[in-house]
Amino acid sequence: MEDLTERRLVVVTGASSGIGLAAAVDLACRGDQVVLVGRDPARLQAAAEQVREAAGERPELFRADFAVLDDVRRLAELLRSAYDRIDVLANNAGAIVLQPITTVDGFELSIQANHLAPFLLTNLLRDRIGRMVVTASGAHRSGTLDPDDLNAPLGRYRPMNAYGTSKQANILFTAEAARRWPGIPAYSFHPGVVRTRFGNDSRLVAIGMRFLPFRSPEKGAETLVWLANQDPSRLQTGGYYADRRVRRPLPKAADPQLAARLWAASAKAVGIDA
Repeated sequence: MEDLTERRLVVVTGASSGIGLAAAVDLACRGDQVVLVGRDPARLQAAAEQVREAAGERPELFRADFAVLDDVRRLAELLRSAYDRIDVLANNAGAIVLQPITTVDGFELSIQANHLAPFLLTNLLRDRIGRMVVTASGAHRSGTLDPDDLNAPLGRYRPMNAYGTSKQANILFTAEAARRWPGIPAYSFHPGVVRTRFGNDSRLVAIGMRFLPFRSPEKGAETLVWLANQDPSRLQTGGYYADRRVRRPLPKAADPQLAARLWAASAKAVGIDA
């Protein structure tokens, strides 16, 4: 059992705003050494200042664009060089992609940024990780994941379906990671509908979101922070949580055979051994 009284190192992806930044501030104020990963250098610097003002210590920063898998590989190398152990890896980076976009790596952007990139990062850091927390979503109910065709959402593109598919992948990935790596507690969670930058660039999404019961990023981050701090003996590894309680995702996000197929397809997609 890990000693939670010692100062831990926590890496948070998607940490320059929203849930990731709120979690980083909370964890830093609790005494953890936090490392922020984000895509935009200016926003990362601003996030670092918020953490410093709240906790009194400026965090380390790493820039990476999850739309580019070579960025993820480079990030993993830098993190491995910098840290012998990552007590908590918070795979939080994610986005709703409003138009059908194919990345330089050949994948639909939602599935790459929200699933394939964190899948690759976690595998490359596996021997360093103490526990993993993955930001999933109740939006997984909109997903239509097909491991044999990860680019299927491009065919008839709907932003929420593509996003939901990637969130379904998050839950399945977490459950399969827990099965394959019993020494690394792994949890996914639904943060609630959080007011973030997601809808900023789309009038349609912004109008639709006006009618949803929004949470603050701080409220959305509560379960992430809780999962990062609870004794693993009190949690269900591989479990899907919401509001600090284990929940049952939809059957399509709780199928162990589908999870195994997704793992194999993801490993092939990012070029690692399954």
